[in-house]
Amino acid sequence: MLSIGQIRTRDCRGWTRRELLRAGMLSAVGVNLADLLRCEAAEPVVRSRETPQQSAGQETATTAKAPAKSVILLWLWGGPSHLDSFDMKPHAPVQYRGPYSPIASSVPGLDVCELLPQLARRADRYSIIRSLRGTSNDHGIAGTIGLTGDIAGAASLSGQVLPGALKPTHGSVVSKIMGFSPTMPRFLTLGGHLHQGKRAIKGEEGAGLGAMHDPFRLDYDPERGIQVPHLQLLDGLSPSGIDSRERLLGAVDRLARRVDQSADIVRLDQYYQQAFSLLTKAGGREVFDVQREPEAVRRRYGKFRFGQCCLLARRLVESGARFVQVNWSSHVEPVEDGGDGGWDMHDRHFQQYQDRHAWMLDQAASALLDDLAERGRLDDTVVVAVGEFGRTPKINNKSGRDHWEHCYSGLVAGGGLRAGQVIGASDRLGEHPITRAFTSADLFATVLGQMGITTTTLTTNGLLPQGSVIEELV
Repeated sequence: MLSIGQIRTRDCRGWTRRELLRAGMLSAVGVNLADLLRCEAAEPVVRSRETPQQSAGQETATTAKAPAKSVILLWLWGGPSHLDSFDMKPHAPVQYRGPYSPIASSVPGLDVCELLPQLARRADRYSIIRSLRGTSNDHGIAGTIGLTGDIAGAASLSGQVLPGALKPTHGSVVSKIMGFSPTMPRFLTLGGHLHQGKRAIKGEEGAGLGAMHDPFRLDYDPERGIQVPHLQLLDGLSPSGIDSRERLLGAVDRLARRVDQSADIVRLDQYYQQAFSLLTKAGGREVFDVQREPEAVRRRYGKFRFGQCCLLARRLVESGARFVQVNWSSHVEPVEDGGDGGWDMHDRHFQQYQDRHAWMLDQAASALLDDLAERGRLDDTVVVAVGEFGRTPKINNKSGRDHWEHCYSGLVAGGGLRAGQVIGASDRLGEHPITRAFTSADLFATVLGQMGITTTTLTTNGLLPQGSVIEELV
């Protein structure tokens, strides 16, 4: 069925991307992806009436000489503890420091938690920022700030929506600047929609840029492998069963007649062929299939969801993706608290961190850095590992750590950024920065700057710059 609901905003000959993507369970191929590609290719014409510089050719003009081509964001949803990872305080009172010890890394003075030995050996490939600071300890609000650089339009756990227009997420900004590519979406998110409780957060999509710049979503299921909802075929069809373009086109035509007799979706042109290629041609759908990787490579990343998504992220940037966001989980809560493995460990923090989170992050992130470096792609791919905030330096009475936005850490690697250093510092208890405090907006101003997306680029495209470049990294 085609679900149109109360949508009234129209473009691209009468259909918005969101309308197309709501076409029942058919997702984005046939009707959706083909029309989506047609819409996107036509988008520069529509946008040129407002800002000519926003055309799809803008990538060549503004970013071709930039050191970074792509970004992989490892979004550690739920808020990792900085005191148990990259900013340990071994001399703090016991109620702060926790049970783990720091270990020396390959870079003198850059110590990390003993549960992260593989990352310790690779410290010359990344830098640690120890003075990140936020303004909210609500997951929803902090998540919006982390993903957009701004608090405007954020929604709290209680449902309160803050004033101001929601800003586009960082990946959507990249999609806007880079322009449409018919062979690979510019911005992809691996994982479901982020939420706390049963409330989805705001700030994961294109916002004012339009649904055209929302992420193309995929996920990994340990039982079924990579799931590509946007590339599901029409009922009764499979890649092996499609022996002609005309056969699949005929199925789409029949669907369109059942839906609305609408010429807007019956007339599929060359962009249908591009959608068809994503399904059936070499280098199309195959890029989403991590099973094509050697077994040793898959084991290297780890046969768990986050590890395989990191592997998929590497495959995607090699195939032309410009911003890939890997969500550690969809829910902030860990499995033990009814979630799907998030970092929000208010109780039993240390046991859960040791049993699951630490070794998974250590293995997957290390494999990603190694794999990119060995393939000659770390120099042009920025890798960021960060959450929406940190956790309380003082341990609570349930052997857990609570939300802490005042100081937290992030890892940054690749893309021409300086590696092997610690930037910023926190006080002796890890409660507050004692050097310049950096925001998530500063972090992503730096990351996007490596792609050639500068303040000038943003303002030229009608976007409000967020944050300042962290000079120590560039």
